[in-house]
Amino acid sequence: MEPLWVIAIILAVAIVAGLAFYAGKLLFQLKVQKEKQQAQLEKLKAKALERNAKIADSINLIARAMKEKQCEYSEGCLRIWVLMSQYQFSETVDLETEYEHVFKMYDVVKEMPTHDARKKYSKKEIFKMDSKRWRTEQELEEGILAEAAKLEAYFPADPKTKHVFAG
Repeated sequence: MEPLWVIAIILAVAIVAGLAFYAGKLLFQLKVQKEKQQAQLEKLKAKALERNAKIADSINLIARAMKEKQCEYSEGCLRIWVLMSQYQFSETVDLETEYEHVFKMYDVVKEMPTHDARKKYSKKEIFKMDSKRWRTEQELEEGILAEAAKLEAYFPADPKTKHVFAG
């Protein structure tokens, strides 16, 4: 065999070996990157589960407090609705239909001022808003209590959390 062919074959083998090494290096980097992404995804899932557990515990606590008459329905419904809007459900849930009475109460009080914002209104206006809120609480009481029991069952309490109820 001619020396030129031998050099060409050696050069071709060196090029193929270099390309194979480079491809192997890229595949290894891809594997490491996928493992990092998987670890990040697992971490995000764990954080989401932890966040959901905290939200579920809070919803459970408020629902029980409403059932025990330790929390006004308007305040409980407002807080529960905000928490449910942050909860990541595993399947699609039509909250307005599923928790109709809680939503109706929330819808009545969501725009009402609280705390210092109430001070901007006259006593007559505050009494009018409070009257509307009280009437709505009375009208929806039975449905809210039924949905509070449903909420308590759907959103489990965190067994590590200690809640004290007088009742």
